[in-house]
Amino acid sequence: MAEMKNLAKQTAIYGVSSILGKFLNWCLVPLYTYVLTNSAEYGIVTNLYAWTALLLVLLTYGMETGFFRYANKDKENSNNVYSSVLCCVGATSTLFAILGTAFSPAIANLLGYSQHPEFISMLCVIVAMDAFGCIPFAYLRFQNRPIRFAILKLAMILVNIGANLFFLIVCPKIHATHPEWISWFYNADYGVGYVFIANLISTLFVTCMLLPQILKAKLKVDMPLLKSILKYAFPLLILGVAGIMNQSLDKIIFPYLMPDRAVADAQLGIYGACFKIAMVMMMFTQAFRYAYEPFIFAQNKGGDKKNEYADAMKFFIIFSLLIFLGMVFYIDILKHLIRSDYWEGLRVVPIILVSYLFQGIFFNLSLWYKLTDKTQYGAYFSIIGLIITLLVNILFVPRYGYMASASASLCCFFVITVISYYFGQKYYPIKYDFKSILIYTAVATLFYVIHSFSPATGALRYAQDTALLLLFIALIIKRDLPLKAIPFIGKFIR
Repeated sequence: MAEMKNLAKQTAIYGVSSILGKFLNWCLVPLYTYVLTNSAEYGIVTNLYAWTALLLVLLTYGMETGFFRYANKDKENSNNVYSSVLCCVGATSTLFAILGTAFSPAIANLLGYSQHPEFISMLCVIVAMDAFGCIPFAYLRFQNRPIRFAILKLAMILVNIGANLFFLIVCPKIHATHPEWISWFYNADYGVGYVFIANLISTLFVTCMLLPQILKAKLKVDMPLLKSILKYAFPLLILGVAGIMNQSLDKIIFPYLMPDRAVADAQLGIYGACFKIAMVMMMFTQAFRYAYEPFIFAQNKGGDKKNEYADAMKFFIIFSLLIFLGMVFYIDILKHLIRSDYWEGLRVVPIILVSYLFQGIFFNLSLWYKLTDKTQYGAYFSIIGLIITLLVNILFVPRYGYMASASASLCCFFVITVISYYFGQKYYPIKYDFKSILIYTAVATLFYVIHSFSPATGALRYAQDTALLLLFIALIIKRDLPLKAIPFIGKFIR
């Protein structure tokens, strides 16, 4: 139980940067949907950031997890591991930034943005710095310094938000009354381009803030060690590419699956905005991941910790279901975060939430192949998921649009979760508490059905949904989380 409390504490701290930070970024969605001219402009943001998510995985090529694995194997040699990994990722990131900038006109023409090759140049520099920064951030996690990690992540997000507000809100107001004040740097017609400029500014800022961690690395590479890390990490690269493609492929290929590019961009903007509404589930999953990955490698050195892993899975599912119910019950309030012409896409939100749930379960299950050094299985599973995602999108997007994209993601993560569980029980069996998991899932499903088919409207509907949510919380407290076990609150409970 002590290990679970420590995991919960670190998950909460990482959640400051992940949940609060992503919530603040989430607040940019209404800004974009209300300020950008139309959903097609937000479609450009959705498409290009899907590309950057893929490129970030390629440029880190599994070295984060490789660093954790080898640094925990021999903590006395951890600085050597850190230096070798940082130098390797730094070299490849620099090369990518140079080549991406040099060939930006050709890449922009290929992607359909020939009028703005500078978008590509900026994003290449951004993703290169983000990839390089992943290793110092991983070093902070290894050192169990979640507070500094959280502060830096949050500061980066606040700078990004501030820059967005400056370029998209403040500058247009100044331009309307005193254009001569800002004409030397501001172009009123540049629109969506300022989204990428704001991101570039925030990335430069956090890279400078990471200098104390960066300078701790020596400009020395242990080649035999690096080869071992790369060998371990390569299957994770395949896993990461396939995994991020499962999340982003629909947004990458969507414009090419519909006959009219303008319509496709507009639909992608609607899908992207509604997808962002469901990000609360992803925020929780990522906060959990930041704490859980170093936790499992550290705990593995202390003997059999399978009971702790099983508890982690159970509590992850419990709180994910709680988030799911909270999101779908109050979607009529949350929808006002985006402009009304985006509301037609809200029907994808429950599908995306369940998809994120299975994505988190799949991550929990991934510990078996990471701890047994059978990382190639993770690659196999993700490739299977990628094939499912690709086929469903190609076959059904032309007819059903973004509903097919959301359904493809759900099908993908459900299938690979089942397959991963099967092989996990074969190579690293863990006795999960299926009784509790099934009870919570059944109750959450029942409450969702009641919500969906209830004739109640207005205040009565909110009262009904709030009562259902409180009942679910009461079930959690009754079965698995008594109030006296909750930090701070437990001090006042006998």
